[in-house]
Amino acid sequence: MRSMDRRLFARPLSCLLTPALAALLLSPPPGATAGEQPVPVDGEFTAAIVLDAASGEVLMAKNPHLRLPPASMVKMMTELLVLEKAAAGELSLTDSVAVSGRASKMGGSQVYLKDGERFTVEDLLRALAIHSANDAAAALAEYVAGSTEAFVDLMNERARELKMTHTEFRSCHGLPPARDQQSDLTCAHDMALLCLALLAHPESTRMASQAEAPFRGGVFTLHNPNPLVGKFPGLDGMKTGYTAKAGYCLTATARQKGGRLVSVVMGAPSIRARSAETSRLLTRGFAQYATVKLVDSANKPLDAPVRVKGGATRDVVVAYGSPLSVLVLKNRVNKVVLETEVKEPLRAPLRAGDVVGRAVAKFDGTVLGEVPIVALESVARGNIFQRLLH
Repeated sequence: MRSMDRRLFARPLSCLLTPALAALLLSPPPGATAGEQPVPVDGEFTAAIVLDAASGEVLMAKNPHLRLPPASMVKMMTELLVLEKAAAGELSLTDSVAVSGRASKMGGSQVYLKDGERFTVEDLLRALAIHSANDAAAALAEYVAGSTEAFVDLMNERARELKMTHTEFRSCHGLPPARDQQSDLTCAHDMALLCLALLAHPESTRMASQAEAPFRGGVFTLHNPNPLVGKFPGLDGMKTGYTAKAGYCLTATARQKGGRLVSVVMGAPSIRARSAETSRLLTRGFAQYATVKLVDSANKPLDAPVRVKGGATRDVVVAYGSPLSVLVLKNRVNKVVLETEVKEPLRAPLRAGDVVGRAVAKFDGTVLGEVPIVALESVARGNIFQRLLH
């Protein structure tokens, strides 16, 4: 059993996030710079939100900051902490975890772990992410922090770092609280932030996009409770939840047209309503976008050559290293700009294909995509007369 290790959480916030999420958390609220307000939505849910994963901008929302019980969506934070520990080298996905008697007694959705059994961290993560196994969540929490209580402290610490200001975790699994305990509480906006953080780890979508997977060497089959997996185009995550008090909940993410959206639905009255509302919100979200082609093809030359210092020739033709298309809201298509960044003069020698700068697609200061700028031809170092001249 591992003792609690807080070294990961002492690192700078920007080291633990994707660039998009870091920009979102360390800047004004989403949409503030663009002057846009989220579109109000309604449906068979208590709260909902849809946001753009690249910029963090909220596109649609209803009661996005209303505090509600999240049920098993809590497990996204359990998964995130384990994956971050693995990325930091503080544990390995191949580590062997001994199941405690306490973990084996977790009710609800489970994979029926037995006291003293051993599984790898990866096996337990798959059971948690795919099957929503409460016993796997408890076993992982105890392994990382020594106890589920200590692990919950880490969950709340990480939530504060992610600016999940309406969240209070009280369990590692989201089960209904005992008579003398309190419920986990969060909001749709905070669950979307948590999903963005998970997207920095490709393992999260690889697991969440599986409808089924073997466990115990194939003796037991993990079943994903999200019926949209394999049915909604591009959907590859992230986590369902249900209790009588929370209703039916789903944090979902999907890729279409080269972009990614995150949606959260909380308090739906049924699995069918939860799936239908998630599909409707994501479809409506993607319908707001258009693809803008900024660079047609690789090796397309820029309008003007770039000066070269100390070369056999005075300048060199440079080109875009690859095509570039970006996804943007339809009302912003004409406001996307392509900025080129090349530090002149370049210095010889240069080889064809050397990266000499970048082209960045931006909307209102937000980076939407970029491609390298490369030298289209080689430039040898000049002789003494050429170096003096150039």
